[in-house]
Amino acid sequence: MREVRLALLEADVNYKVARDFIKTVSEKAVGTDVLESLTPAQMVIKIVNQELTNLMGGTNAKITFASQPPTVVMLVGLQGAGKTTNGAKLAALIRKQNNRRPLLVACDIYRPAAIKQLQTVGAQLDIPVFEMGATDPVKIAKAAIDHAKKHGNDIVFLDTAGRLHIDTELMDELKNIKAAVNPHEILLVVDAMTGQDAVNAASAFNDALGIDGVMLTKLDGDARGGAALSIRSVVNKPIKFIGTGEKMEALDVFHPARMADRILGMGDVVSLVERAQEQYDEEEARRISKKIAKNQFDFNDFMGQLNQIKKMGSMKDLMGMIPGMDKALKGVEVSDDAFKPIEAMINSMTPAERANPSLLNGSRKARIAKGAGVDIVALNRFLKQFEQTSKMMRKVQQMRRR
Repeated sequence: MREVRLALLEADVNYKVARDFIKTVSEKAVGTDVLESLTPAQMVIKIVNQELTNLMGGTNAKITFASQPPTVVMLVGLQGAGKTTNGAKLAALIRKQNNRRPLLVACDIYRPAAIKQLQTVGAQLDIPVFEMGATDPVKIAKAAIDHAKKHGNDIVFLDTAGRLHIDTELMDELKNIKAAVNPHEILLVVDAMTGQDAVNAASAFNDALGIDGVMLTKLDGDARGGAALSIRSVVNKPIKFIGTGEKMEALDVFHPARMADRILGMGDVVSLVERAQEQYDEEEARRISKKIAKNQFDFNDFMGQLNQIKKMGSMKDLMGMIPGMDKALKGVEVSDDAFKPIEAMINSMTPAERANPSLLNGSRKARIAKGAGVDIVALNRFLKQFEQTSKMMRKVQQMRRR
């Protein structure tokens, strides 16, 4: 239990929450029959995992949709938590998963370039943005809902103002917006990296507004998600979504069981597989499979596979989902730039060279290395790795046929 408490505190779980949790688990574990397939230590971890999952809500919570559209979702939180960007990502996720027509609304009239930022992410995701400049945010919210009704937008996301700290002026404005439009959902956006401050912010916003759920952002960093457990325990509101990276698709529904694994340093293999499946093209996989079998796998195919991996998210985030990797990576900087020299080498090849690696002789290699800005040793190392990978893939194919 000491190890479990340490794991919780390392994952940024509130000290009081960790202490109470350890006490509850200890009471449940003492006297519990150990399953034949498990050791006592494994049984304790099993109970810890179940209790963590239950404490965070047991099942994933969803957005409450209005019976009469549009559904109004009010996004609140401190400045810098990622409200604007993650609000737009959430709108894209809801559009994809629930087949809705979202509208983003610029209610933050104080932060310089807040409106422009919302318009930029809206354009990237092809989601319309409603703005009225530096007018009263209450009027903007009301006008946006009327606009949504006229234009067939069935869910409205209000991007409200934040501050660097909680103050009366901010809370009064948010209360006025809430009173004027009566949102169906108030989502608090908090930064997982702020640890205990995230819990304090959640308490303050919940006391003032009565939030319906939480969106936890920046879980792609060193934070293992202890803030999720602390917030759920302190304010008793569900974590509904988690931001897992800077890319526009890096937002997921919150799954308590997976977060329990992550807090205990057991990885999150299910999310890793799901993310891979989202980028997985079956037709392309069949085509690649045939080329491997015929020993025709080339640099164009390799580049395609590389791009699919990059779409899944940051390398640090992906590796953190593998059990045990979070400890191995502690203090290690995993950079997405590792792919850049490889891309540069492939892009320095002619179309014929990319399609036929056997063409690469000494003079061609010298030209490619110069064009990619790498030395010939680095190029030869990459070519050797490519050749070994191709051989290994062929062996796997042959084994499958048997």
